[in-house]
Amino acid sequence: NRILTDRISDYLFCPTPQAQKNLIEEGFENFDCKIEVVGDVMEDAVRFYSKKANKVSKILTENKLEEYVLCTIHRQENTDDLDRLTQIINAVNEISSTIQVVLPLHPRTKAIILKNNLQLNAKIIDPVGYLDMLNLTKNAKLVLTDSGGLQKEAFMLKKFCITLRDETEWVELIENEVNFLAGADTKKIVSLALNKLKTTFTCDKNLYGGGKASEKIVEYLLKTT
Repeated sequence: NRILTDRISDYLFCPTPQAQKNLIEEGFENFDCKIEVVGDVMEDAVRFYSKKANKVSKILTENKLEEYVLCTIHRQENTDDLDRLTQIINAVNEISSTIQVVLPLHPRTKAIILKNNLQLNAKIIDPVGYLDMLNLTKNAKLVLTDSGGLQKEAFMLKKFCITLRDETEWVELIENEVNFLAGADTKKIVSLALNKLKTTFTCDKNLYGGGKASEKIVEYLLKTT
């Protein structure tokens, strides 16, 4: 779907230079379209809605959350592979002996855990909406996830992220040492998590446009249409 949508578009607005490079390598310079790096509209949304989340979200008080690690697990490569899922859960259980792990549990992941009688020692909560997730991320000490978007949101909210995958599309986060690939390796997940819990987040690089992507898109369209 992404390739098809790109192919029929007149304008392709890229979140990063790497994304632009990917399109060029796919041959999009030979098509009748414009390719521009403008930043990531996700950062626009995070900056705008995180202020609202502070006022609206009650997720922290309702669940009596103070110091915690935020974790999400939903990707099929993890949930459909029992060995990978078991290793991730073992890591969560070990980290939980040091600091509370909060896990908004996807119904599909929950069903697989129950079916296989896996023991999960974490604070399980129901899936949450966008504002609650922003508030959870903003106040977490660390993020563990196999999500694509949450990797970026963690960075935008100045949190280290341990990615429960073997690769990521957001290579700039890896290069700037704010995101770390751990796959489903229990020891690696735990080691990285315990290390980053002791480390201060200091990266202040503007990797995704600084919340100005929407403005740049509008300005570009007004100039060219």
